[in-house]
Amino acid sequence: MKNFTYQNPTKLIFGEDQLSALPEELEDYGKNVLLVYGGGSIKKSGLYNRVLDMLDEAGAKVSELAGVEPNPRLTTVKKGIEICRNDGIEFLLAVGGGSVIDCTKAIAAGAEYAGDVWDIISKKVTATEALPFGTVLTLAATGSEMNPDSVITNWETNEKYVWGSTVTHPKFSILDPINTFSVPRDQTVYGMVDMMSHVFEQYFHNVKNTKLQDRMCYSVLQTVIETAPKLLENLESYEYRETILYSGTMALNGTLQMGYFGDWASHTIEHAVSAVYDIPHAGGLAILFPNWMRHTADQDIERMKRLMTSMFKISTEGKSDKEIVFEGIDMLSAFWSSLGAPSRLADYNIGSDRLEEIAEIAVREMQYGGFGNYKKLTKEDVLSILQASL
Repeated sequence: MKNFTYQNPTKLIFGEDQLSALPEELEDYGKNVLLVYGGGSIKKSGLYNRVLDMLDEAGAKVSELAGVEPNPRLTTVKKGIEICRNDGIEFLLAVGGGSVIDCTKAIAAGAEYAGDVWDIISKKVTATEALPFGTVLTLAATGSEMNPDSVITNWETNEKYVWGSTVTHPKFSILDPINTFSVPRDQTVYGMVDMMSHVFEQYFHNVKNTKLQDRMCYSVLQTVIETAPKLLENLESYEYRETILYSGTMALNGTLQMGYFGDWASHTIEHAVSAVYDIPHAGGLAILFPNWMRHTADQDIERMKRLMTSMFKISTEGKSDKEIVFEGIDMLSAFWSSLGAPSRLADYNIGSDRLEEIAEIAVREMQYGGFGNYKKLTKEDVLSILQASL
């Protein structure tokens, strides 16, 4: 493996009724708080009022930014920055899923930057300062609650970028499985696809001697595969929600990726698709990732075989490594479909008319951002993956 330094400054506060820790956690920060949330589900569940009660107990003066989109947009980030500057915000609290947290990270960095926040998001500059922020997580999916990364869409230019900085780790994240009980079935499925995809992205690399990291990847995937059908049978099971919530955090908090950097090309391609069509991120991954796997199978067939046989019971007798791998990929796609995830771009009414545009966006980002670390992809490769996904 490569030399590495690992530090994760986010304080993880996990378990039932942990929202009660919020007033104490806020003591080290100012009293002017911006509460950031999405479309209002936290009001229906009662979490909004509970958070306000905790903020009131802490003596906070609260401003609000509601309506963060599932693919958070630059325009919303800029609204949040304006509120921060006008209201003298000292701390931000994201209450929601990964999109809300991603938006909050961009606001926190943008509020401390004199220029256009798009400079940071498009990686023209690196954020060196950010307002402190914390999270109350309501959706098991992205791992944004314990990492520095954020994905923001500029809808006007059809650009969607992942970015991050050492200053954009949450100060703390409160994870209570009960706050995920109200997540509907389809969003629950998308979350599990997303966290599995995060593990895949990290597993596919070309660095030698990562046996322990590989086995940690297998463990997270096996846990999600085992738990997912049970959770979908009982969406208010504390046990299953707890397992999936913790799996999502561990899938992308840096633990699995010590000593190497993964591929991340599939995410880049999906970002290009959803920058043009605004589809659910994990829905796009469920479609694209199996086709990326088929396209790159020959890069390291043995490594891919180990992954497939760790996830699924595959009879290997009399089969070539490639036959085993392709059977495993089919089983992965079938598993995701059995949960209710899409399998074709046609499921979102996406045809071939804008594939060239999507491929251009993806390749530009891969060249600029260093993605495709397992196998470099050309525009022709991306088009082939997209066409196979139709």
